[in-house]
Amino acid sequence: MTPDRTILDQTLASAMAAAQGGDGEAYRRLLRDCLPVIAGMARTQGVRPDAVDDVVQDVLLTIHRARATYDPARPFLPWLRAITQRRAIDRMRRAGRRPQEVHDPIAYETRADSGPAPGQGLESRDRARILAEAVAALPEGQRQAVEHLALGERSLDETAELTGRSKGALKVNLHRALKALRRTLGPNPDERTPGHERERGTHDV
Repeated sequence: MTPDRTILDQTLASAMAAAQGGDGEAYRRLLRDCLPVIAGMARTQGVRPDAVDDVVQDVLLTIHRARATYDPARPFLPWLRAITQRRAIDRMRRAGRRPQEVHDPIAYETRADSGPAPGQGLESRDRARILAEAVAALPEGQRQAVEHLALGERSLDETAELTGRSKGALKVNLHRALKALRRTLGPNPDERTPGHERERGTHDV
């Protein structure tokens, strides 16, 4: 890696390691700093400019679900690139397009930016980052229900087996989680619930 790439990798790896240890600020910083990197990787993979934001959102959610699998002793960018390539291929297959072969694993850093003008798509990317942060902040049972049932699209039976929770508890936790997320992600700032305030009945079962 060049010095710049090494610094970027070390910065992201450090933030991920801190996030794995429960540092919420490091996690928010990681998601924010990953946005332009993911977008560049997606464009290099051949994703159409109008679909880049969709891939970015898919990758952010995958990072959230798979963050525990990252080994801080290994470089971060190859791990992120592997996730981005899979999500890009998934998106292009759904759109009926063939993924572009990329032989240089860091080509995204030297490729001309053919995507939208700066500023476009930032709102949707920010929403994805905020969603990932909000899910991460949920109590464990509610977070598991959202990750497996809503995001992972697993069945109640599969999720019960994976988490060791009853199907009834999973249903209740999912209901409470979605209610909490609606409050946190309300369209108006006044509708959002401060992180230190918890609505009665939002605990796990």
